[in-house]
Amino acid sequence: MPETVEIGLGRHARRGYHLDEIALVPTRRTRGSAVVSTSWQIDAHTFALPLVAAPSDAVISPATAVEVERLGGLAVLDGEGLWTRYEDAAAVLAGLDGQTESLQRVYAQPVSPELLRRRVAELRAAGIRVAVRLSPQHTAELAPHVLSEGVDLLVIQGTVISAEHVAEGDVPGLNLKTFIADLDVPVVVGGVTNYQTALHLMRTGAAGVIIGYGAHLGSTTHSALGIDVPMATALIDAAAARRDYLDETGGRYVHLIAYGDLPTSGSIAKALACGADAVMLGEALAMAAESPGNGRYWDATAAHPRVPRAAVVDHVHPDLKRPSLEELLVGPTADPAGERNLFGAVRRVMGKCGYSTVKEFQKVELIVTSAR
Repeated sequence: MPETVEIGLGRHARRGYHLDEIALVPTRRTRGSAVVSTSWQIDAHTFALPLVAAPSDAVISPATAVEVERLGGLAVLDGEGLWTRYEDAAAVLAGLDGQTESLQRVYAQPVSPELLRRRVAELRAAGIRVAVRLSPQHTAELAPHVLSEGVDLLVIQGTVISAEHVAEGDVPGLNLKTFIADLDVPVVVGGVTNYQTALHLMRTGAAGVIIGYGAHLGSTTHSALGIDVPMATALIDAAAARRDYLDETGGRYVHLIAYGDLPTSGSIAKALACGADAVMLGEALAMAAESPGNGRYWDATAAHPRVPRAAVVDHVHPDLKRPSLEELLVGPTADPAGERNLFGAVRRVMGKCGYSTVKEFQKVELIVTSAR
């Protein structure tokens, strides 16, 4: 299949591949799960699972952040979410009816800098690694409050992000290279969809780059904005940017975090095989008994006051018992669909393909299966 196709006279486009269009090819040597490691390290922080829990109020509260860390992952609290807007965010969450209008209404409450500082302090007091997400539009305003309480990682995340965010009027812009240079904590930035933007963000000094915009069952970014990330291609392009940046800097490695279209353990394994060091999961964790959304999932774009780009999705039938976060992430489970024991299954596929670490697994052979 050609690299580019003609879509009309004088206009060509690249062919991109989604994760469900590729498959993994096992090698002649297999390994037992007991000798496979899924751990990864970003800056000075090592995690047993290649998991970053997405900064969605539907899945991450201060309490669930502690549980995610206990199970081996990194949880990211939304610094512009309900937990930083309301003293009793749990009551607000319990009162949501799942409609976009109700989300817009509760997110219209301004972020409280004092409450933001207090939430960061709560997480630090719990003894876990503290990661907080801010949007590019509000990083200049809110980052000083987050940093003053001593976060371990700062995540600057939007649907699509560039190395320099230009704002209107009196609102300060954000030059990531200048901003990151002045910080003592590692910064993760994204989302990114192509080689050039990934390379530019790596050159800002970011420790990690998020690939994708968090596409999920309720996402409408593809229809509202016309943006759709073929995740397999986006990851492989970003991995090429990482190799070039590694040569350019004489050895500085930037971590890639895949975000979107990751509903099953198989899709997670394929994302790692395409070059991701970790995956950011939101929707996949929504049904957990500990998730504050009570089985519903939405991301930050669902509550945008002018252009919402996601709907609230209910993942749990009222009569169905919700599994624990532990069952979803590391098992055991009796569910064969690949939606539970996500990382137990990833360990199994790494072993079946003959690799013992995530970095080694990024070399696994890939094959194109069929068009989406």
